[in-house]
Amino acid sequence: MDKGEKNNASEEKTHILMENGRSSTEKHLPEQKKNEKEAKHIIKNIQWSPCDSFTVQRGWQQIEEYISQTWEIHEGWLHWSEFLQEEELKYSKRYHYRACFSIPTRRKPIPRATATVYFIIEISKIKPATLPVEVFFTLESSRLIHRPGQCQFREKWLKDIIENKIILVERLTSQ
Repeated sequence: MDKGEKNNASEEKTHILMENGRSSTEKHLPEQKKNEKEAKHIIKNIQWSPCDSFTVQRGWQQIEEYISQTWEIHEGWLHWSEFLQEEELKYSKRYHYRACFSIPTRRKPIPRATATVYFIIEISKIKPATLPVEVFFTLESSRLIHRPGQCQFREKWLKDIIENKIILVERLTSQ
């Protein structure tokens, strides 16, 4: 074999290796993109207490823990939360809480509007007491029920509620 044939053979091997590498990469690329998307969209949650160790105070503490550890909202948001009532049902007990959010500024330390999120912690009377409590929440302007660990909270929801309230007040006062 002379130099020309060796170069052609070498180039051909390089071309084949590159094609094999490209097809292998193209095969795994969708899988890699899917894994990256899943990594970005991990829904955070906390370890909710078991039904047998639940108290009203513990429920309030866990809601605060859930908000602070899993909701990615700007540090300018302030909130307060409180226990509202206990509701006795045939097969469960429900504990109602609310958390009110606002975003005061230097120019407007008293917010023009607030956004409220309502939490319900449900204790089953028929399921084993060692199971965790069931928790769900709704926003004041929506009937959609969200469950921790199944949906990611969005700061935009709070902003939308406040913006809609401000628009409504402006329309009512301008008439």
